[in-house]
Amino acid sequence: MDERELSCCFTGHRPVKLPWGANENDERCIALKEEIFHRLEGIYESGYRYFISGMAIGCDMYFTEAVLKLKKIHPDVKLEAAIPCGNQPDKWPLAQRLRYNSLIDSCDSVKVLQTNYTPDCMMRRNYYMVDKSSLLLACYDGFPGGTMKTILYAKRQGLKTIIIDI
Repeated sequence: MDERELSCCFTGHRPVKLPWGANENDERCIALKEEIFHRLEGIYESGYRYFISGMAIGCDMYFTEAVLKLKKIHPDVKLEAAIPCGNQPDKWPLAQRLRYNSLIDSCDSVKVLQTNYTPDCMMRRNYYMVDKSSLLLACYDGFPGGTMKTILYAKRQGLKTIIIDI
């Protein structure tokens, strides 16, 4: 079995599109984080061992933290950070940059796709993740945007897709 068959990538919204915004103490956010972890446990039980995160603020970070929690239980889990551009976190608030750096340090591998931001770098990162995976886990609100485009691309590529409604 090739590595792609055991790989799961993730797509989801940033805080601006979440009903609770950046308030991670909101009970809906807490419930979403629990749901992501529960889904990851099932994905692991299905045989997946390699997980890829795009490392954006919001759902990507929830996913990354859930994979790291799973990794504490199952040391055979591997986590890759797929970074769209080397300057991805440069304009983020300090607390988010520190969180990002801590998560990057906990990843098994890091792939930086390009040095600087360009308008298409986020979608290029999403395509990279999909092209390395056989399963997409998505947190999605049903509205157009990068998450929808990634889901549609994954379906065109034949990936199994699990959608957590937000």
